[in-house]
Amino acid sequence: MVERYAGWLIRWRWLVILLTLLWVVAAASGARFLSFTNDYRVFFSDENPQLVAFDQLQNTYSKNDNLLFVVTPKEGGVFTSEILAIVEELTEAAWQTPYSTRVDSITNFQNTYGQNDDLVVENLVRHALALAPEDVARIKSVALNEPILLNRLISPSGKVTGVNVTVHLPEKDTQKEVPEVVAFARQLKAKMERHYPTIEIRLSGDVMMSNAFPEAGMRDVQTLIPLMFVIVLILIGLTMKMVTGTLVTMVVILLTIIAAMGLTGWIGIHLTPPTTSAPIVMMAIVVANCVHLISSFQQEFHSHGDKRMAMIHSLRVNMQPILITNVTTAIGFLSMNFSDAPPFRDLGNIVSIGVLMGYLLSITLMPVMMMILPVKRPKHLLRSHAAMAVIAEFVIRRRSAVLYGMVLVIVTLVLFIPKNELNDEFVKYFD
Repeated sequence: MVERYAGWLIRWRWLVILLTLLWVVAAASGARFLSFTNDYRVFFSDENPQLVAFDQLQNTYSKNDNLLFVVTPKEGGVFTSEILAIVEELTEAAWQTPYSTRVDSITNFQNTYGQNDDLVVENLVRHALALAPEDVARIKSVALNEPILLNRLISPSGKVTGVNVTVHLPEKDTQKEVPEVVAFARQLKAKMERHYPTIEIRLSGDVMMSNAFPEAGMRDVQTLIPLMFVIVLILIGLTMKMVTGTLVTMVVILLTIIAAMGLTGWIGIHLTPPTTSAPIVMMAIVVANCVHLISSFQQEFHSHGDKRMAMIHSLRVNMQPILITNVTTAIGFLSMNFSDAPPFRDLGNIVSIGVLMGYLLSITLMPVMMMILPVKRPKHLLRSHAAMAVIAEFVIRRRSAVLYGMVLVIVTLVLFIPKNELNDEFVKYFD
């Protein structure tokens, strides 16, 4: 049956290429629906008890996120008239942050004190540049002894201070709302640092965290995937020493990723940092498929010199093992649907789609491309084939020693399982 399929595939190769490309284009068109979510809440299912409790708390009281400007003087501490004036200006400017409802800093802290028979409430810092040294000393004393400020908006050393902006996002379109707040914050940060080179400003808070997830994911997509493409290209080229095989493998990898991510868009899955690793996993599986097929093809082509029969032989030998490998891999990743975290469910589903797409392209597009493109008959078997023969002979000859040795290694490694620690701190997701 496989031989008949292989013969049909080779006979109608141009039709197979056309239909495959049309199918890939149709799948890839769903990529326009792909989007990165920048809400840390996606890591929790709707039924998660902690998230449910958190939502109830916010619905009862208030629902706020925050943006924190962390101000650090490059020399000295915060308590000088010049630095306090900068914090005062930053506090005023921060009110322009989109969706802001409140701005807190040491300068606008409502300081309360008694004066004669009156109770005076005013900003802790007013007109900072006009302050006398004794006024600055008084402000420092109040700030470092006020529990509401200490370790929240001022460090105990007095060398770092913060301007906290409370943000109430409408959550009508978080894909636009969060980046809008972040863009304003970065512009304000750049403006302040440009005008006042004596300070350094860092950005933190819930809003920055939410924005960091899609940004980090996009950076990974733009760097890791191209890097892996290059590494795979080099390794395949060096091991197979076959330009056509290397080219065909890269085409199959690329089309697999495009088709799988397009289907992800059609399904409506939002991309998150965990799902950005899906193309890399797909790449590894597809490489294995193609290398098996091309390696068998090379051996048979070297032995008999008949390109058509070599490809039929390769498909006959590898089709069932590759099918079993891909199906079991897909099932393994589909089991991630039992995870409580939706991004990991999405990762399992995306990889499963990619694995099956890769299998279909490996047994359709790859063989016909190999038949159409020029392939030189190998004059010698690759060294890797000879090396595998040596390893096989060793394993067969020393099978008992290999068996007991590997069991010992596995048991030893299993003993280290309790050393694994679960650490799901979002801040540590980033470098």
